[in-house]
Amino acid sequence: MRSPARALQLQSQIDLNLTSHTGNSHTNPGHTSLGLAIIYARSANHCIGLDGSLPWSLPDEYAHFNEMTFGYPVIMGRRSYEDHDGALPHRLNIVVSRDKKYVVADEVLLAGSLTEAIQLATAARPTYFVIGGAGLISEALPLANTVFETIVDAKIEGDTFLSPLNFDEWSTQLINRHSIDDQHQFEYQIFQHLR
Repeated sequence: MRSPARALQLQSQIDLNLTSHTGNSHTNPGHTSLGLAIIYARSANHCIGLDGSLPWSLPDEYAHFNEMTFGYPVIMGRRSYEDHDGALPHRLNIVVSRDKKYVVADEVLLAGSLTEAIQLATAARPTYFVIGGAGLISEALPLANTVFETIVDAKIEGDTFLSPLNFDEWSTQLINRHSIDDQHQFEYQIFQHLR
């Protein structure tokens, strides 16, 4: 079942689980009403993937992704869902696939389109994230109010690339810069684009 009522039921269970374990819902209070937000990381040459995973190891960047999306609905394509090996914990996972027979875990919702995924997400929370893949990010951009974009300062060989997105009409702010260290093979910067 993929109704808005089921989305709300699953989100309520996530909130209850988070509250029982931590005493609060752990959602980021800084973005409680962003609407549709997009979050992704790309290299300088717009690579976002290699062999079904990220082509770099950047633990602090992944921690940023977790912090931003924790407790919120996340919308992803079928390949992104498969790349994660299942549902991302502590989030309402919505997978977009035209294949109505595509099998997802019990706690994951299947949507036939981005429009349907948005309906399910908004039934659960006013803030939700599109997290990939490349086609879904491009499709969601005209509907988004906020984009969190990590740019890895390297040209990466990969097999999945994101078409360059135009942020000329957006307000852009650098929110984090990370240098190379023992755990981070590349320098990266995180930008927040606001429409």
